[in-house]
Amino acid sequence: MNDDFDNRQPDAPARAMTIAGSDSGGGAGIQADLKTFAAYGVYGSSVITAVTAQNTLEVRDWLAMPEALVASQIDAVLSDIGADAVKTGMLANATIICTVAEQMRAHGVTNLVVDPVMVAKGGHSLLEAAAVAAIIRDLIPLALIVTPNLPEAEVLTARKIASWDDAKAAAIQIHEMGAANVVVKGGHFEGTPAATDLFYDGHNFREFNSIRVDTTSTHGTGCTFASAIAAGLAKGMAAPDAVALAKSYVTLAIQHAFPIGSGHGPVHHFYRYYQPQGPKYRAGAPLTPKPVVGG
Repeated sequence: MNDDFDNRQPDAPARAMTIAGSDSGGGAGIQADLKTFAAYGVYGSSVITAVTAQNTLEVRDWLAMPEALVASQIDAVLSDIGADAVKTGMLANATIICTVAEQMRAHGVTNLVVDPVMVAKGGHSLLEAAAVAAIIRDLIPLALIVTPNLPEAEVLTARKIASWDDAKAAAIQIHEMGAANVVVKGGHFEGTPAATDLFYDGHNFREFNSIRVDTTSTHGTGCTFASAIAAGLAKGMAAPDAVALAKSYVTLAIQHAFPIGSGHGPVHHFYRYYQPQGPKYRAGAPLTPKPVVGG
């Protein structure tokens, strides 16, 4: 790891960087990532790869940033502030993916969480079709943890996932692409009382379970989960522990969500510190966590 990646003062907080798209609605993308870092007590920095025009109902438009500007953002932050973990989200196209991978190698980034964002909650594509090969070739081999949901895992592996045996086979296949650890998120398995994520480290499988919350406030859950993992890694947690805590955090954030917009609203990133009262926030005592995660 290069010195510029660990340029922290002795009393400074842990640091995490998000490399992702901007969500104008504030529920996903870098906005969700930075909220998650803050909730974890981690200093967050950001690299914007694309700007989206979206709300809780739809993605109306998006524009990718020039790859040179993406590289410049990464270099500016890592050469000064540094980062203890990096998380990638929406990367838009193959050129940006290659640029990000080059910068990760150049700065010696090892705690890399790759969330292979492909489609928005409303179904709008956020990744050019030709870019999937670049994720597999250039980014996944650098990842400490890859966090695909079921549709993303299907695209990455070119296989249908209809059962847990299928999910395990997909996790093995993604690990063989070079990722140190894989989390196949099971939220898209419908009709089950639990939401189970499958963790694979190349040797063993582990299931992380939580209750399934009946709500439309699920916008940005994938971004939040990956960012929570990165925040845990930044604070020195081992990969399985970071995943377990992230699973609990996201579940509680969904449980305590409140309506925003008319479609898929965001989760409540700061449920520990604020609770809604009527149409406005009020500061209150931290909410009592509910144990929902099982190993």
